[in-house]
This record gives sequence, C-alpha cells and structure tokens, in this order.
Amino acid sequence: MSRSATSGLVAVLVGFALVLAGGCATGAGQESTASSPGLPPLLGAPAADTVRPGHSAADVQFMIDMIPHHAQALVMAALVPERSERREINLLAERMAISQRGEIALMRQWLDDVGAPVPPSDGGMDHAMHGAHAGHGAHGDHGAADGHAVLMPGMLTDEEIAQLADTRGDAFDRLFLTFMIRHHEGALVMVDALFASPGAAQDDFVYMFASDVYADQTTEIHHMNQMLSRIP
Repeated sequence: MSRSATSGLVAVLVGFALVLAGGCATGAGQESTASSPGLPPLLGAPAADTVRPGHSAADVQFMIDMIPHHAQALVMAALVPERSERREINLLAERMAISQRGEIALMRQWLDDVGAPVPPSDGGMDHAMHGAHAGHGAHGDHGAADGHAVLMPGMLTDEEIAQLADTRGDAFDRLFLTFMIRHHEGALVMVDALFASPGAAQDDFVYMFASDVYADQTTEIHHMNQMLSRIP
C-alpha cells in the first residue's frame, strides 16, 4: 500500500474513533444530567408516580350533609316564579336550581363511587337534621345545647319555609334574599369546617368541589346583597 493511501486510511480510522468517543461522552453526560438531583427529568421520560391520599370520613360527611343543604335551596328557589315579579330574582333562582341540581348529582355519584351511603336527591328529612356529634352544632343557626338534632348551618326551619311560602311581591323578595344569603353563608361555614378537619379535602374531587362551592356561593351572596339593597 502506498504511503498516501496508508495516511488516508489512518486519518479515516482516527476520525471514526473520535466520533465514537464523542458519542460515548455525550451519552454519559445525558445520563449524568438525568440522574442529577434537582434537575427536571429528560423530555419524554415518564413522571414518577405520586400517591394521593384517599378520602376521609370528613369528606364523606361533608357530601352527605351538603346534599340536603342544596336540596333546601331548590325548595326555596321553586317558590320564586309564583311569588316574585322581579326578573333578576327569577333569573337568580333559575340559575341556582340548575347549578345545585347538577352539584347534587355530582355529590351522589361521588358517594356511590366511594361506597358511602347516598342520600336521595331531595336530601330526605332524616338527612336534613342530624346530631350535634357531626360537628355542625356549634355553627348552626338552631343548635341544641343538649346534643339533640340541630339544623345544619344556614338551613331554614319548617316554620321559616312556610313563612316564605306565604309572602308575595316585595315582602317575598326581601325575605327570599335574606334567607338565601343566610343559607349560602351556612354553606361557607360547612366548607370552612371541612378544610379545618385533619386529613380532609385531600381527595382531588372533594377539594375542587368544595372550593367551587365556596367561590360560587360567595359571589352569589355579593349579588344578593346588591339586589336586597334595591328593594324598597
């Protein structure tokens, strides 16, 4: 083989060796980067599995209690069309009926999914009242010091529902808004109690649902207060 041919072959082999060495160095560098603490995983690498805590007893009780709470709001909203002439209050009641029916369905589905008792869609009288041991007695509007059944926060008594049903016009509008504001404020108390319970609201659905209830009802309280200020 001529000297020039030999030199050319050596150059090719040296270049090839350099390419291999570079490739190995790059691969080693990538492996080092991927395994270095504090750095994000490589693009396309599967994320590490995260274990989310399951639902708690407080989550289940919150859903069971919130169903009759929502159901009473539906009873109140159903009184509006025949008693109020204000379009804004009729629209408010209609929106409430749609949203709270949907939320009742979601709560019942979640309870069924986790194997918990599922109250009927209307809450049921035995669910609308419960013992102070459930944790709401201290916040309810009609708490009983002797530990007997108490209404959940913000809920109306049968007498107050009857009073609302017996009014018309401006008197109804004022009473409806006053009662519904109190009713919504009770729901906020229930959400606060849930978030204050150790280990509660770690379930993704429960956390998002309770947060949405808090945000929606806070907004509606603001709107209802504005409506109430406009009624002579």
